[in-house]
Amino acid sequence: MSQQEKELGIQRSISQIVDAKTTTEGDGFIVHRPFPNSEIREFDPFLLLDEMGPITLSPGDAKGASDHPHRGFETVTYVIKGAFEHKDSQGNSGKLFSGDVQWMTAGSGVVHSEMPEKDFAQKGGTLHGFQLWVNLPKKDKMIKPRYQDIVSKNIPIVKSSDGKVQVKVIAGESMGKHAVIDTKIPIMYLHFTIQPGGKIIQQIPKNYNAFAYVASGVGLFGLEQRNVNKEQAIFFERDGDEITIATPKDAMTPLEVILLGGIPINEPVKRYGPFVMNTDEELQQAISDYKNGKMGLIDF
Repeated sequence: MSQQEKELGIQRSISQIVDAKTTTEGDGFIVHRPFPNSEIREFDPFLLLDEMGPITLSPGDAKGASDHPHRGFETVTYVIKGAFEHKDSQGNSGKLFSGDVQWMTAGSGVVHSEMPEKDFAQKGGTLHGFQLWVNLPKKDKMIKPRYQDIVSKNIPIVKSSDGKVQVKVIAGESMGKHAVIDTKIPIMYLHFTIQPGGKIIQQIPKNYNAFAYVASGVGLFGLEQRNVNKEQAIFFERDGDEITIATPKDAMTPLEVILLGGIPINEPVKRYGPFVMNTDEELQQAISDYKNGKMGLIDF
């Protein structure tokens, strides 16, 4: 039995399986969104998960999210395929290519844009990625905004001894490798690629909330071996310290799954569009500050 197959703890049970809803975001690009929805408003400390694509775009068809504000939380953009460029009201700019991650702490407020990179927009190509929103505790909601742009080559990737499981460690730890990204609260963000017949038992701290999202293929989750398909999210109970993920031996394609976990903040959440605060008064102040130009403008 390989190291990743050793059962060292208590398996978490599955509380809910949710189909992602297809909707539009930004300037009209299509996303698959497992939450928030009528069933799940947030999953503390997570506020939203969007999958962009995968979609093959013709030249000139790529869309993004032009100038818009954020306050009180973090956005995590993970580009699997394609290319984006960003600017913000503090004079920051940069580009994200295939495999890159941007962890933006909006904090006290920033106006930013996320648009297809110029050459990618002109030539077209395959676009696939994720955006995750992570809440911030009250003590950090008004901190100075910051960016962590991590290029793909600097993000740890580990393979199991049998070669059937690969994990990209964006945040947290898996198979002995630690992420390079610094997070405000303890977060796990793992991208698994599991070949047919492969299996991983991932340790999860008992105080983490955790869920997974299937981007492609078919997965078997938990001791129940629950069958979960593409564009479905699996939410786990906090009743153990391990999660089992496997791919059927007869699967035609590998399983691509994002596993996310984090310590609940356990504070009131008041949200309106791109603002997430603790009270209605703070929310109204955020709206007022944006309308009055206190979060700045992108003027370059």
